[in-house]
Amino acid sequence: MKKMIQALLMISILFFAIPSLVLADEYPDKALEKLGTGLANAVTGVVEIPKTMTITGNRDGVIHGMTVGFIKGIAYTVGRSLSGAFDIATFLVPTTSFVKPTHIWDDFNRETTFVEAKMR
Repeated sequence: MKKMIQALLMISILFFAIPSLVLADEYPDKALEKLGTGLANAVTGVVEIPKTMTITGNRDGVIHGMTVGFIKGIAYTVGRSLSGAFDIATFLVPTTSFVKPTHIWDDFNRETTFVEAKMR
């Protein structure tokens, strides 16, 4: 009976350990990807100003783009830069970025949104 319990214990340990060993191979890539994303967002956050002005101007008119777009661009600059700083500080915990699109150059014609981060 004791040997059977030991065998079941060993099987259950292997059952739970093998998936985490497989996922452990992906961990360094995800952590470095998050660090790179954080650095990119922290540095390129200021590009949100002309991006948002252009998007708002194309949608609502030039004057609206130069005023409301400029103010929204400043807010998005702060958001993207802080999100990048957060990603840099927490790169060891692989989560998705708060900012969509993840990089400013991913979809330059799409307005930036901020969403809830999720574990990768």
